[in-house]
Amino acid sequence: MRIKLIAVGTKMPVWVNQGVEEYTKRLPREWAFKIAEVPLAKRPKNYSPAVVQASESKHVAEVLDSKARSVVLDVTGKAVSTEQLAQQLQKWQEDARDVEILVGGPDGFTRDFVTSCDQRLSLSALTLPHPLVRLLLAEQLYRAWSVNAGHPYHRA
Repeated sequence: MRIKLIAVGTKMPVWVNQGVEEYTKRLPREWAFKIAEVPLAKRPKNYSPAVVQASESKHVAEVLDSKARSVVLDVTGKAVSTEQLAQQLQKWQEDARDVEILVGGPDGFTRDFVTSCDQRLSLSALTLPHPLVRLLLAEQLYRAWSVNAGHPYHRA
């Protein structure tokens, strides 16, 4: 199963890229984790968040693989524990489809785009900075793998 994070935004801080790379190296080969970046839409002085959401939603939709499961990270998504994420990953693996996890820009995605995705998950009820979401997701994927593999990294 390949897992791709499709995220709006580029030019992440070095520490984010280093952290994501560290957890990506730890994952087994059969859980290939990649990040695809979609540039932020222009935000002029008096921009409209709805226009930006529509633009970024459209650009992310254009890079989606129609055969992959689309999972959007959204405040309205289902909050899961690490153990529940591990169970979810097992189900995704059994489904034999690749998974694309989607992260919007500062203004988020349109409601239509969010509801068109296969699943909605929430990492936290807190508003997290988008660079941190990448690192947090990479760590949680590794932690969920460690739960499923019986690896000692996750000690509940």
